[in-house]
Amino acid sequence: MRMKWTGMLAGIGLALSCGTSALAQELTIFWAEWDPANYLQELVNEYEAETGVVVTVETTPWADFQTKAFTEFNARGSAYDLIVGDSQWLGAASEAGHYVDLTEFFNKHKLNEVMAPATVKYYAEYPSNSGKYWAIPAEGDAVGWSYRKDWFEDPKEKEAFQAKYGYELAVPKTFKELRDLAEFFHRPDENRYGIAIYTDNSYDALVMGVENAIFSYGGELGNYETYEVEGIINSDKNVAALEIYKELYKFTPPGWAKSFFVEDNQAITEGLAAMSMNYFAFFPALVNEATNPHAKNTGFFANPAGPDGDQFAALGGQGISIVSYSENQEEAMKFLEWFIRDDVQKRWAELGGYTCHAATLESAEFRNATPYNEAFYQTMFKVKDFWATPEYAELLQQANQRLYPFVTGDQGTAKETLDALAADWKATFEKYNR
Repeated sequence: MRMKWTGMLAGIGLALSCGTSALAQELTIFWAEWDPANYLQELVNEYEAETGVVVTVETTPWADFQTKAFTEFNARGSAYDLIVGDSQWLGAASEAGHYVDLTEFFNKHKLNEVMAPATVKYYAEYPSNSGKYWAIPAEGDAVGWSYRKDWFEDPKEKEAFQAKYGYELAVPKTFKELRDLAEFFHRPDENRYGIAIYTDNSYDALVMGVENAIFSYGGELGNYETYEVEGIINSDKNVAALEIYKELYKFTPPGWAKSFFVEDNQAITEGLAAMSMNYFAFFPALVNEATNPHAKNTGFFANPAGPDGDQFAALGGQGISIVSYSENQEEAMKFLEWFIRDDVQKRWAELGGYTCHAATLESAEFRNATPYNEAFYQTMFKVKDFWATPEYAELLQQANQRLYPFVTGDQGTAKETLDALAADWKATFEKYNR
């Protein structure tokens, strides 16, 4: 639904009354190159129609996003007025002075109440539980699951599953059921496989996948306030979680040792797997018959619970921040005031953006808008994230170096792997005087 002409004219009139400079004002938002950035450009075109301010969403491939952003930051460049930055950047960007402090703005607009609590905690606040905010939750995202409904609903499959496992074949509610289903549908002789999971260790794919298990098994990565990791990352719960993740790897298609979002969507579109892990941001392609021949038979579910009933998911997504070197900070602040409006957040969701706005997420209109929105709604109130400290890149690299050989290469045990990771992280935090 487009904005009413009366509202547009009123906005343009207001801009004119402030002088021609308001109409000439421009803002640049920097983000990675993907569909949500295109949706954001559509949204800000409506801001231009309302205010006369031209907003351009500049993008770069995901592989270059972090490097290009921090190169500009470190040069104190003013090319970008706002940036939709990864949640893990909060520590590095805030401590180095790259982001404008939005705490006053956050409190004035009561965004703690407006946005889903987990998105405030992980997209906006740093340090943890400090009450200091550096971003507005913008693009919610997390890891969820797609599955082949026709395989799950086949009467013969249901009968065979019941006979083998003693309970009904259905969408998994627990990791145990997820594992049983992966085993049941794993049929290499038929070119059918049980499950597709993240295994790529070049950035955060594998770690995000393992986090899905750790968080739902009731585990944590560490204490985000004290930086304590010993006995936490290598807890018994986390050992069991890592073991189940490695177990799932046994039921993936061949050659699945370097897989991320592209391959996991292909597992569904090419009819390879019964279930596939992926970010919700990549699910639109799975309901499009032009990109998924099995679109009508593809369903979605939230990350299952662990053995004690805990149910969480690894967080993706980003918040939007004002760059401290921008020459247009006042106008950027006005844009954020517009962006957080209830009607704009609803519009953001209509265009395909994953809003973090609690009231929109909870609405029946949103939850029924797509086959995956209900699972997304359930997930965004129970997400957890990786470390957001400035040294997060080192922590991530260390996690990959420890987890990858165990999950994909049968090297060591889960306990040995996590004990070694605890030692790595402890040393890193000591090096940076955390």
